[in-house]
Amino acid sequence: MQIAILAVQGAFIEHRKKLEGLGVSCVELRKKEDLQKSFDGLILPGGESTVQGKLIKELDLYGGLKKRIQAGMPVLATCAGLILLAEELVNDEHVYFGTLPVRVKRNAYGRQLGSFHTVQEMKGIGKVPMTFIRAPYIEEAGEGVEVLAAVNNRIVAVRYGVQFGMSFHPELDENNRIHEAFLNMIGK
Repeated sequence: MQIAILAVQGAFIEHRKKLEGLGVSCVELRKKEDLQKSFDGLILPGGESTVQGKLIKELDLYGGLKKRIQAGMPVLATCAGLILLAEELVNDEHVYFGTLPVRVKRNAYGRQLGSFHTVQEMKGIGKVPMTFIRAPYIEEAGEGVEVLAAVNNRIVAVRYGVQFGMSFHPELDENNRIHEAFLNMIGK
């Protein structure tokens, strides 16, 4: 199994280290030619969604990635990655891939000072650590979207088919269960 990680900005190295620790090889997507490599799943990491959205278009990655996601490529999207997948953003007119039927509020917990850590239940996985850094949350989940976790009555993790969207950064915690669940889904 080989997983591609969008590596134009953000926390892609942390995802790579976590996957390699689980024995999975990775491909970093930095330019259009990287899309020619074979991969079974995609990670859209946390970082700055506006910068990532701009770069995927400038580097000509957008069309190829969107086509793969629409064709059923499994995706794990964390923080900024969730924003890239969202069908609608509350406080931003941009829509990037728009393949996840959710309405997301960017920087919903405020600036860097609003960052926090908690441990909460995640459906099908159990209690997991959740690190929120300038995080969004999901205001509304559309038809067919399964809510996996909420913190203080705000949706922070969802699944829609083979797309996982999370407000937090599982790559920053020692717990591997979210990445393992993603890999298990791909393996089935």
